[in-house]
Amino acid sequence: MSHTLSVALHAAALQKEALQQAGESLAARVQRDGQLDSRLFNCLQVPAMHLARVLAEHAAAQALLEYASGKHAGDFEQKIAVLFTAQSVINLAHQFRYGLEEFGLGSTKSISALFSCADDLQHSTTSRVWSDLGSQILQRDRDFSGATGLDEVHAELRSMFAKFSDSVIAPVAEETHRKDRLVSDDILHQLADLGAFGISIPAEYGGSFLDHLVMIIATEELSRGSLGAGGSVLTRPEICAKALLAGGTEAQKKYWLPLIASGERMVCVAVTEPNTGSDVAGVALTAEKTLGGYILNGEKTWATFAGRAEILCVLARTGPQDSGHKGLSLFLVEKPYDRAEKNEYHFKHEQPEGGCIDGRAIPTIGYRGMHSFSVSFDNYFVPAENLIGEEGRGFYLQMQGFAGGRIQTAARAVGVMEASFRATLGYVKSRKLFGQHLADFPLTQYKLAQMAARIQASRQLAYKVAAMMDLGQGTMEASLVKLLACRDSEWVTREAMQLHGGMGYSEEYPVSRYFLDARVLSIFEGAEEVLALQVIARPYLQQFLKN
Repeated sequence: MSHTLSVALHAAALQKEALQQAGESLAARVQRDGQLDSRLFNCLQVPAMHLARVLAEHAAAQALLEYASGKHAGDFEQKIAVLFTAQSVINLAHQFRYGLEEFGLGSTKSISALFSCADDLQHSTTSRVWSDLGSQILQRDRDFSGATGLDEVHAELRSMFAKFSDSVIAPVAEETHRKDRLVSDDILHQLADLGAFGISIPAEYGGSFLDHLVMIIATEELSRGSLGAGGSVLTRPEICAKALLAGGTEAQKKYWLPLIASGERMVCVAVTEPNTGSDVAGVALTAEKTLGGYILNGEKTWATFAGRAEILCVLARTGPQDSGHKGLSLFLVEKPYDRAEKNEYHFKHEQPEGGCIDGRAIPTIGYRGMHSFSVSFDNYFVPAENLIGEEGRGFYLQMQGFAGGRIQTAARAVGVMEASFRATLGYVKSRKLFGQHLADFPLTQYKLAQMAARIQASRQLAYKVAAMMDLGQGTMEASLVKLLACRDSEWVTREAMQLHGGMGYSEEYPVSRYFLDARVLSIFEGAEEVLALQVIARPYLQQFLKN
């Protein structure tokens, strides 16, 4: 192990200790009678938000250092891991140095050690070091942000999805985005032939599940071709399948999962509502029991792919309105898809008994290819056998589905970052400014190195979380990588656009599409603020109250 790598490992250990102290301090300030008090917690939203971000950076640094310590990693991979870790530790020290009071921390021995370590790292990780790394990146002919570290089987699968993305998805990505087109049935059929819709479903139910890493790899490569018409097409089957596997009856699994795995039925997830947003427990759409099933009334919004889907995975309220998350149930709602219908932005289906479902597409600045809908249910009948599991378990099943959705969203972010990074490498090598190639400037090289480090950090954390999920773990880590990758995808695509100059703002280059697509990633699958506060910071603080 190199000396610099051992120094980075020591720095990460100090970082972990400091974060634990911050957690203990904040937990003491939000507790009442040994329990986390929501009112007190809400008063500390700003430091809690900062805490969530640095927790994500720390998790990524740890994943990168483990990756850099492996046999597949060379000097280049180690340098990326060391520089990212150093920057992460410096960021944390800066947060604490100027915000000890906000975090409720005193100048303890471990905090002082963190500050001293950060000062040393600041001297050894100068902009010149970053620029030198950027120069190395420009000289590499593949794996610009470092080797993936995949084994032979996963490397072959990555290559397969990469070829499909390059040959089938990427050629139609620009037209899909510019003209707001729906992903074609031809692409969906080809994805089905690849087995893409079944990679989260066990073989006994018609799928081809190997491990969670396959989903991450497939999503990343397809998203590199197009976020809306590529990687995101896999998200809804993933979330729905996870819910079915967690709570469905054996009969439900045997009926629904093969239809999803084969691509015979497309899926939409309908959870968000106009007045609740990311507050899933506040769902108001009702499912009232009737003879043979339930009657649905209410509205969903941001129901992506609702127009094309034949199955809507709908979270509805079966209990009283004041029952919170305990009164929610999950349904598989069927509707037909009319291939002859020319209007892909609106659908309406009326049942013989009078119920109706009506959907209208929401215009968006990016993330095109699937269309997101506002969907209203008016006395829409759903058979009793379409209730997943039993009443009252909908919230828990949906959360289990979202855990997989979050790590998959992180993979989507990595794919978008990688696409913008590759496009930028090509551009700066060919573009001349003041008689010099843009790639030759130290600032360009510095930015490229920063971009590569963030991409590899999110990628390796996603890979690590995938392995944890195989063991039934990693729920918190899935949220951490989603928080990190989605925010960093905005920065990476922004810098890619900036390095393109005026051409980056035009529609002649795809980099503007990457920037617009990246913006949605911190909003869906749990808005960044809700994710950071309620899904990351809150449980992180609660663990200190239990000790």
